[in-house]
Amino acid sequence: MIVVYTPEGGQPEQYDASSLRVSEAAIVQRTVDMKWQDIKEGLERDDLDAMRGIVWVIKKRSNPSLRFGEFDPGVDDMVSRMDRREVEAYVEQAFSATLDDSELTPETVAGILRERLPDVAADPEHARALIGARVTSPKAPADETPDEATSPSPTSNEPETSTSDSSPTSSTSPLQPSTT
Repeated sequence: MIVVYTPEGGQPEQYDASSLRVSEAAIVQRTVDMKWQDIKEGLERDDLDAMRGIVWVIKKRSNPSLRFGEFDPGVDDMVSRMDRREVEAYVEQAFSATLDDSELTPETVAGILRERLPDVAADPEHARALIGARVTSPKAPADETPDEATSPSPTSNEPETSTSDSSPTSSTSPLQPSTT
């Protein structure tokens, strides 16, 4: 997650929570009295303490003497945004839902994503480009190799009959009695 901090009258500054070192995350945890998982979830909900802690500890890198109490942004000065990796995973997950739902089309998913995703992405243009690329050229599922994706004969869902008596498959092997 990226925390975008816009100081009053200033330019937006981006702080990448995934850039934190373990020692920095521990400092944030102690300071805001939240576990790391709660901080990460808080960033998704624009939790003020989580965002403030992240920005403060990253600012300390260039200003080690900065105290938490000295960094007190306005409630509307910070917002969380998805980084590029999170956007890519979100788009992939959304389009993979069309494989399980015959009524959900890639065009429908693209429309929903175009309406909502750019607003929560740190890089809205990247989000729009990903959505557009998926609609014009749907990506093959990750577990297929390029040869499998373009193969003229589909892979059967049925198990193949074994051609070797010495190497049965798990689906054709007899169940062995338990030794316990």
